Amino acid sequence: MQTKIPMKSTRYAAPKIMVLMMFAFAGLAYASGNHSDGHGSEETIIGKPGVVGKVNRTITIEMSDDMRYTPSAIRVKKDETVRLVVKNKGQVKHELNMGTQKDLLEHLEVMKRYPDMEHDEPGKVTLAPGKQGEIVWQFTKSGVVNFACLMPGHYEAGMKGSIKVLQK
Repeated sequence: MQTKIPMKSTRYAAPKIMVLMMFAFAGLAYASGNHSDGHGSEETIIGKPGVVGKVNRTITIEMSDDMRYTPSAIRVKKDETVRLVVKNKGQVKHELNMGTQKDLLEHLEVMKRYPDMEHDEPGKVTLAPGKQGEIVWQFTKSGVVNFACLMPGHYEAGMKGSIKVLQK
């Protein structure tokens, strides 16, 4: 003799799942911030994504296989919006990540676990050999903003620099 297992009604399961998915996607959209030009515009401890129309000047930074940035020391004024044109002059992939020293070191550990990670977020650019990209950034706080290549071994070889943000 077979035992019948009572089945719960699934009549309302699909609508419940759809409602849960709507809340999940709404939460993701809200968490991603205000996207006027494709990136969040929230201010961080190192500043915020800049508006292209408000760029005060352009600085070109070259990355090379000798694990150096040229220039590696930059000065900007507080509240200045700068376009950083980043060029990979090397034969291997490089990147430029801006952040506090603490944030860069934490992200370095993540990059060691996921070496093929690429960045598509404000303050970071990953470039194949011979390519160039840009970061438009507004430096809203005085102090030092660090930048580094966090590809495995590059930071350790000295591929880092700093941006000194001066009071006006």
